[in-house]
Amino acid sequence: MSIEVVLLGTGNPLPDPNRAGAATLVRAGDHTYLFDAGRAVCMRMAAAGTLPLMLDAVILTHLHSDHICDLGDVVTTQWVMGPQPKTLPILGPTGTRAVVDGLMAMLALDVGYRRAHHADLDWDPPLDVREIGRGVVLDDGTVRIIAAASDHRPVEPTLAYRIEHDGDAVVIAGDSVPCPGLDELCAGAGMYVQTVLRDDLVRRVPAQRFVDTIDYHSTVEQAAQTAERAGVHTLVLTHQIPSPMAGSEAEWLGIATRAFRGRVLFGEDLMRVTTESA
Repeated sequence: MSIEVVLLGTGNPLPDPNRAGAATLVRAGDHTYLFDAGRAVCMRMAAAGTLPLMLDAVILTHLHSDHICDLGDVVTTQWVMGPQPKTLPILGPTGTRAVVDGLMAMLALDVGYRRAHHADLDWDPPLDVREIGRGVVLDDGTVRIIAAASDHRPVEPTLAYRIEHDGDAVVIAGDSVPCPGLDELCAGAGMYVQTVLRDDLVRRVPAQRFVDTIDYHSTVEQAAQTAERAGVHTLVLTHQIPSPMAGSEAEWLGIATRAFRGRVLFGEDLMRVTTESA
């Protein structure tokens, strides 16, 4: 069986009416995993035919706000829709526990209101928060997920992930410049999903805060070089910076194909790709 990847949100921190925030759904065998939980993630999950109650885990690449800002919606929706308690695992780098503790403090009044109103909702949201590092983070004999350090400094630690199932492998990279961890995870993978930046466009913006984003995101060319080094079959460009102009897809793809001989896809919200089709 192939692994299916659904790009729930391909946007960056700047609001875009056509692109939700960073979030990627991975279906492998009987398991469904959510990687990051950016803006409007639950709406995009519903459009993809999945609800938070169906998740086996939420897995975070890092703790930038645009990757976690709707985690509370995932937690609340999973909780209120459940006919009985179901624990939601939330995995992420060091700092994840503090983020979830703060999130639950923010939701405390809401939890109290809902429990007071619904007699059959007599439990708080059950969460299993795990701070993880390099190595195998999940393995049930059918799906294995491996984490490696990525490089998004000064944001650290940050993680990228390789999902393996039935001989296939997909890498969810998050935000990172090229680094040994990405090379390690991507080796021989069928699909590599990478945040990308067009430095030629970003440098034209007269705002230093925006120009600063260049030094901790992979450019399109760098992502393509990583894919080529690793022998990846398909490179998926997501979380594009700056927000792409309509009709500019060919420009982005052209930059990538100059450095990568495999297949390149330009990510849009709700795009579905399988390792079989990739």
